[in-house]
Amino acid sequence: MEERVQKILARAGYGSRRSCEELIEQGRVKINGQAAILGSKADATKDKITVDGSAIPQAEANVYIALHKPRGVISAVDAPGDPRPTVRDLVQVAEAVYPVGRLDVESEGLILLTNDGELTNKLTHPRFGHQKEYRVLVAKHPDDDQLEAFRRGVVLEDGYKTSPADVRVETTQGKGSWLNVVLREGRKRQIRETCATIGLPVVRIVRVRIGTLRLGDLKPREWRHLTSGELRALQEGKETTRPTRRVAPNEKFNRKAVEQRTEHRPTSESRTRSGDSQPRPRTGTNRTPSTGRPASRPGPGQTSRPSSRQGPKPGGRPAAKPRPKRNS
Repeated sequence: MEERVQKILARAGYGSRRSCEELIEQGRVKINGQAAILGSKADATKDKITVDGSAIPQAEANVYIALHKPRGVISAVDAPGDPRPTVRDLVQVAEAVYPVGRLDVESEGLILLTNDGELTNKLTHPRFGHQKEYRVLVAKHPDDDQLEAFRRGVVLEDGYKTSPADVRVETTQGKGSWLNVVLREGRKRQIRETCATIGLPVVRIVRVRIGTLRLGDLKPREWRHLTSGELRALQEGKETTRPTRRVAPNEKFNRKAVEQRTEHRPTSESRTRSGDSQPRPRTGTNRTPSTGRPASRPGPGQTSRPSSRQGPKPGGRPAAKPRPKRNS
């Protein structure tokens, strides 16, 4: 993938991007034997880039891997003195890849490993606000106050106030409940500490999404390379989230009752089936075009009579003239 030369030089250790731009302006950088200028682009995996006649170290091709981290595995490349395995031990690739973000040892789910420093910064820096979605099993059925506190944010023991989160109850499991939690910050052990603060003991945490990347059907310890479409979506930063229904704190949402009401609600088709076999005719009345009022209909054996405004009938008496008003 082509990118600006100063960016490649900075990644290769030639200083900041600004200092690398100065090297280019001084004519000390060449791409395949041609002097580079500001704005020049190159592919570090294909092109020969030199500084003062010496080739820069060949960059590795970027690698992007999705891993389902199981419990008991450390989210790190190595852990000196710790006998537990790391996520790097589970992925057999030659490139030096690093985990993007972390999951604590007891948590499980999606981990992204890559050697792309720019994408790592984009997914982990707070100013980008990328979402991370989790399924959380708690040992109790949360009440409305606990859910609303989780959504607003709570003050933890160290005085830190968590940012607002999207939280909803997915389903119940015995005495516990599965929650769906979407965060926009990556504080260590945030979900566990938040749940402990509001009185919801955590049994299990599974991360199912990072930005636009989803865990899918990966089993624990399984991993795969990202597709070009998944990588493009991550780089563009377009979140694809499902709309969630927020339940007000005082609202008692009874899904079963709603389904029953919907099921027994009569429709026009059901009314036709349960009543007459033929649909009822419309009983609207004709209206005169001049006034819009209902027109009178003649009875059996009668003919319609014209209105007095239409004038007298032929051969009939003229209409009576209005009497003049008397002065009192």
